[in-house]
Amino acid sequence: MHKPIVDIDGRKKNTRLNIVLSVLFLTALGIFWYIAAITIHEKEGGFDLNIIAYQAAHENSELLKVMKIITIFGNTWFLFTAYMLLIIYFAWKRKYDHSIAIAMISFGAWNLSKLCKAIFQRSRPELSLVKKPIDYSFPSGHALTSFVFCSILAWLVWRTGIRVIWKWMITVLLLVFTLSIGASRIVLNVHYASDVIGGFALGIMWVILAFIVWRRVKPALF
Repeated sequence: MHKPIVDIDGRKKNTRLNIVLSVLFLTALGIFWYIAAITIHEKEGGFDLNIIAYQAAHENSELLKVMKIITIFGNTWFLFTAYMLLIIYFAWKRKYDHSIAIAMISFGAWNLSKLCKAIFQRSRPELSLVKKPIDYSFPSGHALTSFVFCSILAWLVWRTGIRVIWKWMITVLLLVFTLSIGASRIVLNVHYASDVIGGFALGIMWVILAFIVWRRVKPALF
């Protein structure tokens, strides 16, 4: 007698989730599209130049030291090592679907970053405060890949049996962490602010697409 109610509630939840994901995806797409258009036609606009000017006027040596440490967590070698540990761990636990999903989502994000950089070919800001990367600037690979990595960690946390309040707290901390990595790229002047915003927008779109695809391929994962 109660099964129809459960089914109705389940459909309502799925509908609400689909609406939220659609709004997030379209918003992220609009932001990315707008920044991409600016990148193609103007290279760097007033927004980016104002951010650079503000940083130059408020440079802080202690903040720079902190940001040089934080930015390490978005480096390719760090994320590659972290992903490999996760993949090996779940393979050892014989949760091969987890390992495959993590490998494909992370590898796809990395290639998406490289593809977009090759398409837009935006030069890096001048006078970076660390060794300037040799690849292009837009979108920020650190913002994109760190957001995807933290999203994967959040997904794994929500699959545990810990209290919901702890799940939310860890999720918020992961969000702050990835935003800090993105901010470090701006403070260290290796990316324009629009590069970082575009990277996060692309990361949101990629995570949503990955969620939709894997939810259809392996519903038990979500």
